[in-house]
Formats: sequence, C-alpha cells, structure tokens
Amino acid sequence: MIERKALDSVRSALGRQAAVGLIGPRQVGKTTLALTLAEETPSLYLDLEAAEDRAKLADPALFLAAQEDRLVILDEIHRAPEIFPVLRGLIDQGRRRGRRTGRFLVLGSASIDLLRQSSESLAGRISYVDMGPLTVGEAAATEADQRRLWVRGGFPDSFLASSDPDSLQLRKDFIRTYLERDIPQFGPRLPAETMGRLWTMLAHNQGALLNASRLSASLAISVQSVTRYIDLLVDLLLVRRLQPLHANLGKRLIKSPKVFVRDSGLVHALLNIGDQIELAGHPVVGASWEGFVIENLMAAAPSRTEANFYRTVAGAEIDLVLDIPARGRWVFEVKSGLTPRAERGFHEGRQDLEPDRSFIVYAGRDRYSVRDGVEAISLREMTGLLAAL
Repeated sequence: MIERKALDSVRSALGRQAAVGLIGPRQVGKTTLALTLAEETPSLYLDLEAAEDRAKLADPALFLAAQEDRLVILDEIHRAPEIFPVLRGLIDQGRRRGRRTGRFLVLGSASIDLLRQSSESLAGRISYVDMGPLTVGEAAATEADQRRLWVRGGFPDSFLASSDPDSLQLRKDFIRTYLERDIPQFGPRLPAETMGRLWTMLAHNQGALLNASRLSASLAISVQSVTRYIDLLVDLLLVRRLQPLHANLGKRLIKSPKVFVRDSGLVHALLNIGDQIELAGHPVVGASWEGFVIENLMAAAPSRTEANFYRTVAGAEIDLVLDIPARGRWVFEVKSGLTPRAERGFHEGRQDLEPDRSFIVYAGRDRYSVRDGVEAISLREMTGLLAAL
C-alpha cells in the first residue's frame, strides 16, 4: 500500500478531537486508510451504503452508545446525515465520563452535506482532514513515476493499473459513475449528458479564466445553471476554482477565477488521451502540466497557506501565489518543458508583488538560478521543500 500523507493527519486529529471527518472524492483511498487505522485500535467499521450496516443504526443512539470504548468508523456518512445530532449527544456524554478523543471517524465523498450537517451539529467537536488523489511526494519516487502520475492521475486504481489502456478505462468508468449515480445524490436532478459536456469543456479549457457566459451559450443553458453545476463539481472536490489575488497595488486586476479539473488523469480521460505520447502532442499539454503542478504544490504546502494566481489587465501574470504562514509570499511560474524561461509577465508580476521567493517549476531534474531571485526547480524537489516547512 502507498502510505498516504493523510494517515498521520488523521491519527493526530483523533488524538485531540472526539470526531474526525475525512473528506475526499470517491475511490481516492479513504476506506483503505480508515481500515488501516482500524487495525491499530479497537474499532467498528460501518459502510452506510450497505443495507445491513444501515440496519444496525435503526436506533443509532442505542447502538452507538454501546461502542463507547471503540473507534467507530462511519463510511459514506452523507447517506445518513440524521446521525450527526446523535453523535453530538454521544460525544458530550462521553466527555463527562472522560472519553474526550478518538470516538468517531466519518468518511465522506464530498464536502457538501457532510460539512453542512457537521458544522451545525458538531461545532467544536470535529476536525477535518482533506484527502486528495496521490501526490508526487507519495507516489513518484522516480521521474518515470512522476510522468505516470501526471498521465494517469492520482486515483490509486488508475495509477496502479497494469497498463495505460486499463487505466484510461478505469477513469472513464469513474466519470460515468459520477455522472449517472453520484452527482444526482448531491444535487437536484441534473442531466448527466449536460454535466458530462460541461466537465469535458472544462478539461478542454483547463486553467482558463472562468467565462460562464460562453459556457452557457455552448451548452444552451442559463449562466445561473452553469454556475450551479460548477459549484457542485467544486463541492465534489473534482474541480478547483483558483481565485485571483486581490491586492491594492494601483493596478487593474483580473477578477475572474481560473478553473481546473483537479486530477490530471481525469483531464486526460475526458479528452480521450491515453498515454504520454498522445498527451505530448495534444494542445492541453501545457495547461495539464500547470494544473498537475498546482495541485501538488498546494497539497504539499503547510496548513493555513493561502493560494491564488495574479494577473493584471496590462499582462503581468503569476501562475501561483502562495502566502505561507511565517514564510512569506512565494510565487511560481509553471513550465512543461525542459528549458525553463520565465515570461515577461512573470517578472512584471514579481515587481508588483515583491515576493520573498520566486520559482520556475519545470519538468527537468536540476535546480539552478535563472536570474536574480528566481530559481528553476523540479516538481519533486519543490514539493519536498514545501512539505519540510
């Protein structure tokens, strides 16, 4: 099993809080992680998608009260949001008896209902741990691993598939499952075909500024519907809206967010790109690499780091701005080639923002100074640098 960064985070959270919510897309490895924890401590695992496990919770207060000395793992908690008030009562009862930590681990395939219900019912009683697809730090010990991770994406079954065609089919099955089964669970009845077309359009426009009017015209739906559908994909942790940096610099700033399909493997599956050779010749290659790098840098950055991009109407542009607690502002240009060179807009952006550190993250392996204050660095070394902060 590939050891996940989230494992230590969940262990730590259970040591200080009564309930922990492990949040991430379906098939990202949450259940495997939870079962690993279950082997370390007396525990009970319940899959709320299974009828027999849901039946045990016909009277949840009575059943769960009898499990006070065990860690109770509730998988797919969004299936039973009515349990949250029960958990609150049990946690408060346990606290009075000195049982203050490590009571419940709840797993959710999206942030929507889980966050809404728990924020109302478990305020002050729950910590959250985000778990995304595999990262370079977890799965890319070599450059070949990194290329495979970029092409196939970070969903474990896809990354570990026996061949590129098998990996691509797994991702297409994943997309179909979300469109036909999972998305209708979380939102109003949405047409799967329209959602699929929107998702594909976002992949074609990976990393572009959000233009809801253009998308609505292409899909023949309202701007409000486009916004609602994208909101849902964001809440399902499948799409990221990277917000522009708002700074009082006397500049005319771009105000629209940039939109990325978060997993590079899903980008390629939506565009029917099957392997490294096909990706290298596809127009999305640069944007795909940019999204892949940004997701990995954000996953490696310390907690409470704020992430944005910077762009002015005059052409100054920085792909990623990280404001890191106690470390200052770091800025990044992302290049998919082996000979990194920062564009003029990046240098203009540096003059505007005066960052503490500046990097060009590229596909090569060496680290060296490009010009005063700017370093070229590999993705693996950069994520290691951030993770060590």
